[in-house]
Amino acid sequence: MVSRRIGDLTSPEIQRSLRASSVLCLPLGSIEQHGPHLPLNTDLVLAEAFTHAIVERWGETYDLWQLPALPIGLSREHAWAPGTLSLSTATMVALLHDLGREIIRALPARSLAIVNGHGGNRGILEALAHDLRADFGLNICAIHTGALMSPPSDTGVPEIHGGKDETSAMLALAPHLVRRDSIADLKTPPDVAAVNATILDPGVSWPWSSDDRRIADQGVIGNAQDASAKHGQAVVIRVVEAAGGVLKQLLQNQQTPRG
Repeated sequence: MVSRRIGDLTSPEIQRSLRASSVLCLPLGSIEQHGPHLPLNTDLVLAEAFTHAIVERWGETYDLWQLPALPIGLSREHAWAPGTLSLSTATMVALLHDLGREIIRALPARSLAIVNGHGGNRGILEALAHDLRADFGLNICAIHTGALMSPPSDTGVPEIHGGKDETSAMLALAPHLVRRDSIADLKTPPDVAAVNATILDPGVSWPWSSDDRRIADQGVIGNAQDASAKHGQAVVIRVVEAAGGVLKQLLQNQQTPRG
């Protein structure tokens, strides 16, 4: 087998290579500000890199196939910054709905794992997963790499955007894109309580923005000064290994009778 990327196959190879039990892996990113030290395409770079690593690690075990990435998502919380691009909610819904229909029409695989590199996409994916299953029979899940990179912690600054974990992952996976000289000028958010109340409160949703100086410094919410390639390598391993359990559950869901 030359490649597990769908786009590298020829049309006749699709029917020979994929089955109903195959799992399609879709990287979903964003184009948005990540402070002065990380590029606009950070979430896209990480989504594609994590997907590639997941397919390399688990491809033979679970018959994984990588779809071409969707580069732009929902990024209104960063719309204040030059370079940020965001779809509307309606466009995002229509795009993923059409993609689900096309997957069923064009490919034998009936399972889809969306590898989501941007936290702002999470809400719409949770809602759309129900539609894509009900409307097209897709067996679906979304793997949120940001949450796997930065598990909840009761200590320190919450890692939300462009901080230690995300910067470390970029240092491990795409170091040439990190503006290291700009990291030293970053400060941690001035009000950790405001970060928790505005972004992480499970009882309330707020339309927060990363230009709110209570919760961010230069658009960054986290502690990028503690980032390192070594920590990034540990983050990558954690995400890839966690994905194995998710994919196992996804295929078990496909085999579970309903009704």
